[in-house]
Amino acid sequence: MRKNITTTEAIFPMPVLMVATYNEDGSIDVMNAAWGTMVERDIVALNLTETHQTVVNIKKRKAFTVAIADAAHVVEADFFGVVSGKNTPDKFAKSGMKAEKSQLVDAPVITDFPIVLECEFIEYQDSEYGLGVIGKVVNVSADESVLKDGKVDIDALGAIAFDPYTHGYYKVGGRVGEAFKDGLKLK
Repeated sequence: MRKNITTTEAIFPMPVLMVATYNEDGSIDVMNAAWGTMVERDIVALNLTETHQTVVNIKKRKAFTVAIADAAHVVEADFFGVVSGKNTPDKFAKSGMKAEKSQLVDAPVITDFPIVLECEFIEYQDSEYGLGVIGKVVNVSADESVLKDGKVDIDALGAIAFDPYTHGYYKVGGRVGEAFKDGLKLK
């Protein structure tokens, strides 16, 4: 028997994305964002409100990076979500993480996270159903420890997902099938 439940965040798991920019003074700002996705092969969409310091920075710098949070850094990832850059300007320094400047966009690459997408800012959509920040991915870098035969090994990555029902983080892993192949068995 099915039962109706009260929720508005029924699509899960949600990604745990670390969106990084430079503040006006050149310091690093990072926020935790669960509302993000790819809308094309090289276009990322982040549902972020303009009240975030990160969005202010993205609009000024015309660039940002998106890192995939991993289980090894769940504490830091959560910290970036519970502490505001507007109130804690040295938030990144307090995390103890490391970063380097992207060679392609005016944004930091957080080197502790295993995968980072470097993005050029395209536009901010603020209509009722707008997506927020839209960016073009110009480069993706990955730590060699998560690569197998030149491709990302999801199990080695240890990516985490956000569960909006219980406010928990869960590790993503364990291949269960072959995309574009298993379904052919029903043909």
